[in-house]
Amino acid sequence: MCGIAGIVGADRTSQVMICDIDRMCQTIVHRGPDDQGTYVQGPAGLGMRRLSIIDLATGQQPICNEDRTIWVVFNGEIYNYRQLRTELSSAGHQLYSNGDTEVIPHLYEELGKEFVHKLRGMFAIALYDERHHRLLLARDRLGKKPLFYAVHKGRLLFASEMRAILAVAPELAKVDYKKLVHFFYFGYIPDPLTAYSTIQKLPPGHILVYDRGNVRVSRYWDVPEFAEDESKSEDDWLEQLEHELTESVRIRMISDVPLGALLSGGVDSSTVVSLMARANPAPVKTFSIVFDKQDFDERQHARLVAQRFGTEHHELTMQPDFWRTLNTLTELLEEPFGDASLLPTYYICQLVRQHVKVALSGDGGDEVFAGYDRYAINFQREIYRFIPRWAGRIYRKTLFPWLPKAMRGRKFLYNVSLPFRDRYLDSISYLSAMNRERSVFSNEFLSLMEEAHSPQEVFETYYDKAPSAHPLGKLQYLDMKTNLAADILTKVDRMSMAASLEVRAPLLDHVLIELATRIPTKWKLNGRSGKYLLKSLAKRVGVPWDVIRRPKQGFGVPLVHWFRNELKSGLRDILTAPRALQRGYFNPASVQRLLDEHTRGERDWSPALWLLLIFELWHRNFLEPVRNGTLFTRPWTDLGRAARGNAVVQTHSRVACISSN
Repeated sequence: MCGIAGIVGADRTSQVMICDIDRMCQTIVHRGPDDQGTYVQGPAGLGMRRLSIIDLATGQQPICNEDRTIWVVFNGEIYNYRQLRTELSSAGHQLYSNGDTEVIPHLYEELGKEFVHKLRGMFAIALYDERHHRLLLARDRLGKKPLFYAVHKGRLLFASEMRAILAVAPELAKVDYKKLVHFFYFGYIPDPLTAYSTIQKLPPGHILVYDRGNVRVSRYWDVPEFAEDESKSEDDWLEQLEHELTESVRIRMISDVPLGALLSGGVDSSTVVSLMARANPAPVKTFSIVFDKQDFDERQHARLVAQRFGTEHHELTMQPDFWRTLNTLTELLEEPFGDASLLPTYYICQLVRQHVKVALSGDGGDEVFAGYDRYAINFQREIYRFIPRWAGRIYRKTLFPWLPKAMRGRKFLYNVSLPFRDRYLDSISYLSAMNRERSVFSNEFLSLMEEAHSPQEVFETYYDKAPSAHPLGKLQYLDMKTNLAADILTKVDRMSMAASLEVRAPLLDHVLIELATRIPTKWKLNGRSGKYLLKSLAKRVGVPWDVIRRPKQGFGVPLVHWFRNELKSGLRDILTAPRALQRGYFNPASVQRLLDEHTRGERDWSPALWLLLIFELWHRNFLEPVRNGTLFTRPWTDLGRAARGNAVVQTHSRVACISSN
């Protein structure tokens, strides 16, 4: 695991400076604090920061082939690398390390860019072919590891984080304001877009080839067709699922350093822990976050799982220095990002890193096995399909804008008047600058948005072109392409890398996903119960019944409470400050209304207020320092030490205070 960066010129006459590669690497030290490696030769420069996980002695990068004409830097893990090493050695390739990175240049020699089909794992790869002066970038199938790029002044710049690109080309921090509307709709900016005009994300499952100044991006993998196989019984599917998930967990436990598991107390992470305990004779180290608000606290269920499987369990009671942490994280995020669960994710990663370098998680279960409550809710609301389309249009365009904002049922009626697809998109959106919640935005920003494409078009296309005949498969595909990659996996990558921790997700193994797409819908969403087959597997492998049957609880934070109590004054000070209002995005009176209604308990505006807060702090802590040249002039600080505040760590019966010093 590491961070990668580099520059390649359009032709052989250009010259890359080693100081530029070093500057890029220094901005991502947190991704790889153990080592730095560089390759600079004429028009090409590659760099990496390493977090040593496998092959501690000889796994330094960049790594090359036998005649040193193909060079690779790589972020991630290839779980089938031992099998690939055996195949390559049998084919006559000479391997000098013991790790996974080295299989990449030799596979490229054998297969060209098709080598990615042989890889089972998570990865962001940069490969430079000296003979042909060709750069190849590749990103894993689901988007677990990030990869950004920009073409600028006859060169292609790439990196694991945008800050590395901006360190050598700060002029690229030019915001595309039309892309910001994606953030207000969905809380993130989906691939391949970023908040900036020139910088792009390489989409999951894609390869980029940069050859003689030309950029070609192509897809090498997609979620396969949801072709329901009705020939197998429930027991048959359960047997096959157990086999594949057991193997997925097993290969992710390959490590030359200690590893553990993130345990939320939900079905997904509990099932992963059970299979880890089965595969490992020693007690598994498990880690959980604890809140003082009961409706957000999962400690009871996490402890049940820890006791059942005899884990070495650690808990973190979240009592954060909120503002200090949030200022640090909004600098780290580089573009606005609205998932509030980044806070507990960050804190739990800080706890885990004190004990291990690698942790397995339960991420992906909701997308792969249809666990989100919103799937069932959307199907339940089909009972309102009797509402004529024309009546729905009249309500949304004529009545809705004039009804009191605090009127109960106003948004519900808006939602149920929509057809199935659009109803779902409306249910996952926040502040819709082009549709319902326009009043929070300034007239100037709304005018700019009129020129932009609706963010929903990207989501509509994924739904309409999904490889499924069933609406549930379409929703799953849509979420895998948007929410999973741009929200869930982005959050986990950034927060874990801030702690120099590697997180692996067995439920997102592409072989397992290809199996899951063939499982009939009735074994995923059964009535109102999502993840039906996965819950059956959880029961089979010993997960406590109280954990399996409990209502779904997201990995959230009690913003609704915090914004009405301990964080109330700080939130108001930031959102109503002249510097925030003068940016011209929002209507000051509407911002004030949201704050007042939330504080008085009339409405829960915490999701919208969180988006406004993150947006303002991103401006202050990342965008402004980049533009005035101060972000990269100071040495990289210890993010963990700066942001931990006064969190309390409980390890069994021993309690220790993490100092902020």
